[in-house]
Amino acid sequence: MIVDIIAVIAGLVLLVWSADKFVEGAANVAKYLGMSPLLIGMLIVGFGTSAPEMVVSALAAVQGNPGLALGNAFGSNIANIALILGATALISPILVKSSLLKKELPVLLIITAVTIFLVSDLDISRVDSFILLGMFFVLMIWSIILSKKQKIAQDNYSKEVIEEEETIPALSKGKSWFWLLVGLVVLTASSRLLVYGAVNIASSFGVSEMIIGLTIVAVGTSLPELASSIAAARKGEHDIALGNIIGSNIFNTLAVIGIAGSIHPFTVDENVMSRDILLMGALTVLLFFFGISFKGRPPRINRWAGIMLLTIYILYTIYLISIVISSK
Repeated sequence: MIVDIIAVIAGLVLLVWSADKFVEGAANVAKYLGMSPLLIGMLIVGFGTSAPEMVVSALAAVQGNPGLALGNAFGSNIANIALILGATALISPILVKSSLLKKELPVLLIITAVTIFLVSDLDISRVDSFILLGMFFVLMIWSIILSKKQKIAQDNYSKEVIEEEETIPALSKGKSWFWLLVGLVVLTASSRLLVYGAVNIASSFGVSEMIIGLTIVAVGTSLPELASSIAAARKGEHDIALGNIIGSNIFNTLAVIGIAGSIHPFTVDENVMSRDILLMGALTVLLFFFGISFKGRPPRINRWAGIMLLTIYILYTIYLISIVISSK
């Protein structure tokens, strides 16, 4: 137990340190590659911070623990929006760019809707998994094409984007890639260390693998998103903060579930469908609603929205805890 507690503390400390370096490196790499901060947030940051979910879910599927894999993916998506985005907005309100509503948020809504449809029969087959992975690769190709177009149009950046890039701490190209890669490695390793300790502590109290996946593993593997989003928001990189959440949820839904299901097809508990998956869908719609402009004001996820999201997550967690208590 002592070793597990040390693992949790060490993982958390390393996580916070590496997130700050990771965001600085990612923002500078975006500048040198001619990519917008939003795209770097979705691709590099989104992929990097979703790596723990991919590793945990793949290992869980190989070991025949589908409940952990599924709970990890959906639980992380719920935590990303309700907990992480809520906490980030509470610390620093997030400005939502209009381009986000035209491209990225609708993509996330469509992906979430397709996933809910595929899971509605309470079964994730290899065909379902290959559909999700196919959508994932199509999205990656689309993102690469978009990146090249943005690179060509680099000289035509709007004043708003140029001013935003000027807030990025100046790093050389070598240091930018160095901190991006080092931050990514330490983020992944520290979150893995944290989850290792947390799962062992939870298991010692006899908590089910699905509840562990929805709570401790989901929050643990989502801590890179929390740390990097808060760090990005405090540096004024709102696109990276929000793009990170959207990108991570896309990766979780398509790649994490797709990989786990292709390794080991599994059935979905009816309670998970009626509770966790629908909550994930509702939070995605709510996120889109927050991005809509009212009375001509720029769309912003303010502190009141952050409080609402955090309240939802707290109530959801209390409900899951009550399930654990009632089952004993």
